[in-house]
Amino acid sequence: MPIKKAAIKALRQSKKKALKNFKVEKNIKNLIKDTQKMIGLKQKNEAAEKIKSTIKSIDKAIQKKIIKKNTGARKKSRLMKKFNSLIK
Repeated sequence: MPIKKAAIKALRQSKKKALKNFKVEKNIKNLIKDTQKMIGLKQKNEAAEKIKSTIKSIDKAIQKKIIKKNTGARKKSRLMKKFNSLIK
């Protein structure tokens, strides 16, 4: 346990940030799963709408530095690759 006031505050802040980041990452994972489910069921319109919201949330997470730029790009690329295979 930290002894100094500054260390106590830093611990409190890091716990708060970790919880917030965890929620955002969990949300992204759930959105990706839902989108992949729509693609698997071959529902083009619903999948297209889900992809828009998923990519938007991934971009926001990249902007806030919750996930790294390349990780976000990889997730978006894989999602679009699956979606494009559905369209063809």
